[in-house]
Amino acid sequence: MSQDPWLQNYDAICRLTQEIAENINERNRQKRTGGNPAKINMTLRASLQKLKQNIAQLKGDLLRASSSRRLMQSEADRRQNLIDDLLTREKQLNASFKEDSTEPEPSRSSLFAAGGAGASGAVSANPWLVNEPEETRGLTFGEIKQQQQRIIEAQDAGLDALSAVISRQKIMGQEIGNELEEQNEIIDDLAHLVDKTDGRIRNETRRVKLVETKSASCGMLVVIVLLLIAIIVIAVWPV
Repeated sequence: MSQDPWLQNYDAICRLTQEIAENINERNRQKRTGGNPAKINMTLRASLQKLKQNIAQLKGDLLRASSSRRLMQSEADRRQNLIDDLLTREKQLNASFKEDSTEPEPSRSSLFAAGGAGASGAVSANPWLVNEPEETRGLTFGEIKQQQQRIIEAQDAGLDALSAVISRQKIMGQEIGNELEEQNEIIDDLAHLVDKTDGRIRNETRRVKLVETKSASCGMLVVIVLLLIAIIVIAVWPV
């Protein structure tokens, strides 16, 4: 598994700080022994400038990664703490470089973080490991990368589960929408049927009123005919 580029750059900056600390110690030794530290001072100035630029670039990379949400907040905070330690270390190295007085050899420990280089000049992979959070303390960069990968995989699994829930909700929403469309069609059919029924009722009502009118007219005719018959009978009946 390839290492995270940010962690690789951080590792390289850690090695650069150790190299600068070694060169400052060597310059002080040359001062004590009457040597000429001019050349090594030029090297130190260039290294310190490079250190400043590399830390700024590392900080910018972290800011971009945090803004794009490619890192968990806990991991972003941990890396910010590492950058803060680098900035503190840079100030210490600059202060040591600018000191004119020679320092005794025991001050070498102040130039190296815990677990720094040994007598052979071997460089620690992470000189500020003691200041890291408990969950990453004592881990190598490979183990930190694996831990980060597990966190990312867990986050991806959570996002997949969330995506599945959203997909189910989308399907339910579509089904509800289809059901509403069907219900609207039924309501439209009922409204049309009600309109037709209302029209028929009005037609039948008119017919009933017409029949009632005709019935009333026929009754009057019958009464008139009966009255005429009665008058005729009375007229022809002998007294």
